[in-house]
Amino acid sequence: MEITWYGNSCFRITERNYTTVVTDPFDSASAGYTPLKLKAEIVTISTADPNHNHVSSVKGSPFIIDGPGEYERGSVFITGIQTTPHHPDLKGNRNTIYVFDYGNITVLHLGQTDIVPSQTMVEELGNINIALVPVGAGGALNASKAAEVISMLEPNIVIPMHYETPYSKINLDPLSKFLKEMGLTELETMESYKISPAGNFGEEGTQVIALDPKLSPF
Repeated sequence: MEITWYGNSCFRITERNYTTVVTDPFDSASAGYTPLKLKAEIVTISTADPNHNHVSSVKGSPFIIDGPGEYERGSVFITGIQTTPHHPDLKGNRNTIYVFDYGNITVLHLGQTDIVPSQTMVEELGNINIALVPVGAGGALNASKAAEVISMLEPNIVIPMHYETPYSKINLDPLSKFLKEMGLTELETMESYKISPAGNFGEEGTQVIALDPKLSPF
């Protein structure tokens, strides 16, 4: 499996013999970064916002998932669970979090949520291997709430998203605030995160991995 970050809350998840998934494609005019030029079979949308819902930037006539429910496409099982945003700027906008089941690996995308889940919801999510977590506030989880959510979920890997970078036009907190909450002074970034299909994560406990946003089309 390979997970690539394009900025904001947009990722591409690829795995051999599975369909390609793109999460929360954005409009670069409002979100920043470079215009997306992606292809995928599945696109998930967490909330009705141009920074998360610019479907036209993904080619290939993808299957669009934009709300709660259970879905299956190309051996990927997807569960969408609705959350209720509290931020006034998101009034009336539903947020959906998604769990992607790839057999031995489960990936959670928290979308634009700004709430700490209940214990019931944590149990409903089940075992999470990789959590894609907003950490920069701006209508989503801030650093302290993100750290609290991670402590509840206990994933193997956390990949932060939705935070300030030199390429973002959205007013967000920097990654350093989240790292401080997690007790980390610095973190080396990588171009993408790769894990074998067997899901051999190796280290015990939760590991934070920061990705560099991919700025040019492939």
